[in-house]
Amino acid sequence: MDRRFIEDSFPVKEVSEESSSEKNVRHGHISTLHIWWARRPLASSRATNYAALIPNPPNNQEREKTRNFIIELSRWSNSDNKNLLNKAKKDILSANDNSPVKILDPFSGGGSIPLEALRLGCECYANDYNPVAVLIEKCTLEYPQKYGHQIETYAEKSNPLIQDFQKWALWLLNTAKNELKEKYPIEKNNALPVGYKWVRTLKCQNPSCGLEIPIVRDFWLSKKKNKKIALMPLFHNNKLEFKIVGQNDEIPTNFNPSNGTVKKASIECLKCGSIIESKDTRNLFKNHKYDERIVAVVLKNSDKGKKGKYYRIGDEKDNIILQNINKELNEIEDNYFINKKIPKGKGRGAERGFTVGNYGYDTWDSIFNPRQKLMLIRFSDLVFKAYRLMIEQGYEENYAKAISTYLALAVDRLADYNSTLSRWVPNGEFIGNTLTRQALSIVWDYFELCPWSEATGDWNSAVNWISKTIEHCSKTSYIPSKVTQGSSTSLPYPDNYFDAIFTDPPYYDNIPYSLLADFFYVWLKRSIGNIYPELFTTPLSPKSKEVVAYTYEKSWEESKIFFEKMLNKSFIEIYRVLKEGGIATIVYAHKTTEGWETVINALLDSGLTVTASWPLSTERKARTRSKSSAALASSIYIVARKFEKDRIGWYNDVKAEIKDYVPKKLNKLWDEKISGSDFFIAAIGSAIEIFGKYEKIMDFEGNEIRADKLLSFVRDVVTNYAMTQILHEGLAGELSPLTKFYLLWRWNYQDSSVPFDEARKLAQSAGIDLSEEWNKGFILKNGQFINVLGPEKRKVKDLEDPVELIDTLHSVSILWNKQKKTEVKNILEKTGWINNDAFFRVAQAISETLLDVSSEKILIQSFLASKDIIMKNMSDEGQSKLL
Repeated sequence: MDRRFIEDSFPVKEVSEESSSEKNVRHGHISTLHIWWARRPLASSRATNYAALIPNPPNNQEREKTRNFIIELSRWSNSDNKNLLNKAKKDILSANDNSPVKILDPFSGGGSIPLEALRLGCECYANDYNPVAVLIEKCTLEYPQKYGHQIETYAEKSNPLIQDFQKWALWLLNTAKNELKEKYPIEKNNALPVGYKWVRTLKCQNPSCGLEIPIVRDFWLSKKKNKKIALMPLFHNNKLEFKIVGQNDEIPTNFNPSNGTVKKASIECLKCGSIIESKDTRNLFKNHKYDERIVAVVLKNSDKGKKGKYYRIGDEKDNIILQNINKELNEIEDNYFINKKIPKGKGRGAERGFTVGNYGYDTWDSIFNPRQKLMLIRFSDLVFKAYRLMIEQGYEENYAKAISTYLALAVDRLADYNSTLSRWVPNGEFIGNTLTRQALSIVWDYFELCPWSEATGDWNSAVNWISKTIEHCSKTSYIPSKVTQGSSTSLPYPDNYFDAIFTDPPYYDNIPYSLLADFFYVWLKRSIGNIYPELFTTPLSPKSKEVVAYTYEKSWEESKIFFEKMLNKSFIEIYRVLKEGGIATIVYAHKTTEGWETVINALLDSGLTVTASWPLSTERKARTRSKSSAALASSIYIVARKFEKDRIGWYNDVKAEIKDYVPKKLNKLWDEKISGSDFFIAAIGSAIEIFGKYEKIMDFEGNEIRADKLLSFVRDVVTNYAMTQILHEGLAGELSPLTKFYLLWRWNYQDSSVPFDEARKLAQSAGIDLSEEWNKGFILKNGQFINVLGPEKRKVKDLEDPVELIDTLHSVSILWNKQKKTEVKNILEKTGWINNDAFFRVAQAISETLLDVSSEKILIQSFLASKDIIMKNMSDEGQSKLL
């Protein structure tokens, strides 16, 4: 059987660099069309799709040419390079007997993988279970290719889809503005309101005080380098008022705007200093004992020669407008569309991020204030009205449907920038959107945006971003993808139908896709639910067949079993619809071996044969999440084929193959600078290439060996390899299990908290029983998580009489930092480490694994710099005694 390029080689480092930097791309990238979570980068999708569809060249010279071509192909700047893309299309057609290659992505999500297959000339099929994802896919994979081709005119090239979208977007805006202009009044000096700064408040629970406390992180309105403006709280007759300072005067020296009143959910009274504890705050909010008010209006300068924004205090006129809006809302009888339940912030997994429910915000309409709600209802209703007008004017029905869908996505963008969970960002004087994270958590002081404010997040901004995405996607192909909504466990295609399947399945409980998508689903159902009745049959997005492990309604074990069962079914379906000899790439990035056990068992049970795997870095190195968690920066692209497997592999033989093959593959990964937890996961991918060749793996006693036992062995192999590499050969056999564990932990997880089961497996591979060691020294158990403490976090008594190498290193690092040189020398003499080169080599190795900003690294490096001084002092004292 022919080998594909990706099965033998791949430019991991170069494509990783392109994929990581792609997050900085803005104009035209599909991520700017509409939020969808954990999209695969276009660079890695394009490169891996191509590499999986072309044959492996016959010699090294041709392989090098292909490798360089893939690197060029992966660049964002080449995403519409006709010469490169035409060559890629010809290569793929030639490898498939000049017939179009049929590609399926059964978990299409945001559409990255099928979009890049379209760009390479493939016949694409995209499927997802979630209706929001399906609409996003239609707007990236179907409508631009079908309707967005440029028409040559005597003056210019024009994209009819963009022109008609912008035409109706302008009609919708003008109509909405006419209906809502009194709700966002222009100032007497013709200044346009950008929006309104709101603050939630609670009464001080001290009976002798009772002040209304503004719940704020800080009091800044503008914190730019040359523009510092703040809200200063004042009290008149025990009533809270505000004054704007810094705009026309100086900020008083006795007022620090950075000092807010809330830390997590604990609130401090500005007047008496009493504290409302977190649990009491939650109860008060649940019982609706809070209030909220407009404290400032942000305005855009209308005076000639003046630019930028200025501020005024919210006043009675603003309150009257809101009172009238409440009356208007009560008259809207069909408001039931958005009055659906938000999930509780409970469970083990990602659904715990829905903490707004802990404060009484338990329906989707509750996270929008009255004006936001009315505005979004009006815009949503106008989308459907626009659709009907298009039909009346003779637009072809499906074309009108396409334009209306883009209008609905623009309303979604408005909703994302216009909820009571949107923030004002004083550092840049702009609004931050609601779904900045894969969660819905409380925002105490929020910002409400005027939808025609000419600011970030307004209607024109949404239309602009969507237009650029249409333009980009229109260039990918003249043949639209076939987009379907359905479960990956029962695909609507015949057996042996697809040449290739490229997909990115969900990762256990990492992302609560349907729960997050409901934020948009409730508005889409209102705006275009009648246009897509087949997608909006349920009150909220469907969940019964979603391949995700949710725990808020069931135990983790039940959720785990459900996820594993559904993933198994999905992989069996992939095998069924794939042609004999067909190829699949399956992206996986779960950080725990538990997650990998699931995907490996699913692969083994599906019948697919794994032939290769490659780790590609797909995340920005400095992303917020990576700083506080053991999240992966790499995704593993598993390559598999549909052909007959070896029936049985014997466990002893498989172990021997792994011990021989995996270190060879790890040498390549080490050279590619893959490290830490990414390295361990990449090693798992390498091992799958061995045991994925067999239908079953058995031991000589007739027991079937499953992924848990296989991965335990793989971890031992990788641990030995990593220890040797980290310590630059040698020494590994001389170190105690605790020292090995510490070194591996720092290399793997830095100072992150790690789930107990994952920590236990690492400890096991290092030769220690974690339950025997936690809370005794540097290993700390905190609930279901394990932390490994650095020297600055250790208890003093733990370091007073050290024996273990790590305890000694921590002790002398702290003492040296305190300039207690004699005590450092005494401890090194007493423990016997002073003349042991292993001690200093381990210290150096730990230092090298840590980030430059690590306080532990700074302490250890300072101590290591003193090694020569310590040794010289020892030598001088020894000579003195001899004399």
